[in-house]
Amino acid sequence: MNNKKSTFIFVALSFLLVVGFSVQVLAGETYKMACSLAITGPTSDVGSPYAKGVEDYTRYVNDEKLLGDDKLITYVRDDGYKTEVTKRNFEEFLDEDIVFYLNYSTGSTMALRQDFQEEKIPVLPASFHAGNLEGNDYVFLPIASYSSQAVGLAEYVAANHKGSGKPKVALFLHPSAFGRAPRDDVQKSIDAGLGIDLVEIVEHGKDLDNTAMLQRFQSKGVQYVISQTVQPPVATMLKGAQSLGMIATTYGEEGKITFLGCHYGGGPALVSLAGSAADENYYWTTSYKMMTAQGPGRDAQFALAERYGRDENIAKDANYTNGIMVVQVAVETIRRAKAKGKKITRAVLYEELLTMNGENAYNSLTTVGPVTFSKTDREGVDTLQLYVSKGGLFYEVGAPFESEYVKKIKE
Repeated sequence: MNNKKSTFIFVALSFLLVVGFSVQVLAGETYKMACSLAITGPTSDVGSPYAKGVEDYTRYVNDEKLLGDDKLITYVRDDGYKTEVTKRNFEEFLDEDIVFYLNYSTGSTMALRQDFQEEKIPVLPASFHAGNLEGNDYVFLPIASYSSQAVGLAEYVAANHKGSGKPKVALFLHPSAFGRAPRDDVQKSIDAGLGIDLVEIVEHGKDLDNTAMLQRFQSKGVQYVISQTVQPPVATMLKGAQSLGMIATTYGEEGKITFLGCHYGGGPALVSLAGSAADENYYWTTSYKMMTAQGPGRDAQFALAERYGRDENIAKDANYTNGIMVVQVAVETIRRAKAKGKKITRAVLYEELLTMNGENAYNSLTTVGPVTFSKTDREGVDTLQLYVSKGGLFYEVGAPFESEYVKKIKE
């Protein structure tokens, strides 16, 4: 990994005996941050590799002295995807004088927005809900929002549909604020001229028997399903569609359904769960680089995983990348503040984040575009990359892009 990566650091005092008297030598500062996330429970398929990315990159920062003699501590706690546990964890983390916080779920990020504001602590969540930015100044989305992702997929569908008339689309959503995050912006984009016919919006249930839903989609002529949820429900839906012979073997195949997903609804782990139902022609978008192609990002991530004893499934997981990236951003922010001779505080790091734009944008090996923040834009990586599964691996489709309709509806 490159030398511009950030984390938190310990203060160590060493005592040197010289000619009968002791000299106290300051060996470094300690910077602390914390992360509460679902290592167990619902969405642990995301939280577990994410936590490993946070832990491993923190270790890497200290082992490679990316912050010089300073050290980084990152406290990681499981919250089981329960907002009340997240809130308790956050309150206890504050007693440790943390200067940065890595939150996880949409629900807990929304619930804690005022706490973040009162504590004046910069926050990088695993949730990419644009609503996280409302009502506070301290939440920074690492990558493009769920709205940008879902609308971007809908734009791709509209631009590449080969049949007559508008393409018929259904949304398959997690039954939570996380799942519903892009719903309104998709509709606003349609109202602004996006050429799709939104036939149905479904929030999946816990039983995940999708036969009736899929048959209903087919009866309504649905041609494309865009998912905003986590991987297990998508895997179950794809298996059901496969058993019914509904999955398109080529993009937009007539009489079949082409399936697409936002960040948490795709990636290599989806193929592991869904098997052959996902290993061909599943379209997926994220702001992260895919670790199936050779390059410095892949090489660095696989080396990191190997160094700290992770298997190949973790090494190529997009949520391992996700966890690495938020620590990278935090460490880079600390590094820049240190280079200016500033004492590291929450206020200093917050102001430093706001300067991460233009020539000062942060280019990470893990993302398809630069990380940029300002007072008027706290959505980090604006660009997305579309991928498609082929032979169980995900490959790039076209160049990185930004959602045009999300820009329109924000104007």
